[in-house]
Amino acid sequence: MFGIDIGVDLGTANVLVYVKNKGIVLREPSVVAVNNDTGQILAVGEEAKRMIGRTPGNISAIRPLRDGVIANYNITETMLRYFIDKVIGRRLLFRPRIMICVPSGVTSVERRAVQEAAEQAGARRTQLIEEPMAAAIGAGLPIDEATGSMVVDIGGGTTDVAVISLGGIVLSSSLRVGGDKFDEAIILYIRKTFNILIGERTAEEVKMEIGAAYPAARTLQMEVKGRDLYTGLPKGVTVTTEQIAEALNEPVSAIVDCVKKILEDTPPELSSDIIDHGIVLTGGGAMLYGLVGRIAKETGVPVVLADDPMSCVAIGTGKALDFADHFADGQDMDSVLAREK
Repeated sequence: MFGIDIGVDLGTANVLVYVKNKGIVLREPSVVAVNNDTGQILAVGEEAKRMIGRTPGNISAIRPLRDGVIANYNITETMLRYFIDKVIGRRLLFRPRIMICVPSGVTSVERRAVQEAAEQAGARRTQLIEEPMAAAIGAGLPIDEATGSMVVDIGGGTTDVAVISLGGIVLSSSLRVGGDKFDEAIILYIRKTFNILIGERTAEEVKMEIGAAYPAARTLQMEVKGRDLYTGLPKGVTVTTEQIAEALNEPVSAIVDCVKKILEDTPPELSSDIIDHGIVLTGGGAMLYGLVGRIAKETGVPVVLADDPMSCVAIGTGKALDFADHFADGQDMDSVLAREK
């Protein structure tokens, strides 16, 4: 009764922390700066992100999660501990109860790694909830009703597509394509087309400023600066939305195809509900300009972007804490939500 309840969206790109009765209290990049010689942690979160691509040889800015799962266990544990301490302070007698979301396609080993990292970081009790369920709760979808809801959560490392009804996931698919793959596609395109190498931060800026899900979505251009691969000297080049849309076509098409596949496998009654209520997009990647229109055009189903799409998973994870007393440690939240109904 003296503990604190925390919902954590442990994302590939960002970590969001939701504290019960307070809302989202922390939103920082999933980046840790490490001294390679001593192993010392130099910075975490926003401060560490500013170091990406700008560190001396003995310092690395590490992203400990890749494609939605833990790639570096020790660094992830350290990062989680830092964020937990930042939110609640060092209350050793009042260790928090934590709800963490995981992509729907992760293995049991990957789930256990997330739980253990949270427990080592100071959690008193840890439960997991799948990202599409958390996203649906956070977006305000009627998940507990006998009606079909479809959510597409596009994060930094994964895209989760799910059809939900009566508090359970009817169909789901997890694709290891997200905002990071968008950035990688832009880096590769500019390298191939202009023989210029740009960094992750620059690629992200290009995506946000002039990126689009299809060429005709908008007509913008910007100057991109990087290193000329022939001369090794700094060089700038002007790129257009049409070019960036071409670069993004492969990962965007993969997401659209995944949505179409789930729609094809959805039972008829639920398909009817989805046509009536539409598909809801959540996650930072869903904010790519023109993506809503492209998915709607290719599926023939109405598509809407959730209010505050980047926060939906964190909000849903936090709200799921209301059910935390109804299940045992290690039990998946999704089965509990279904059983409650």
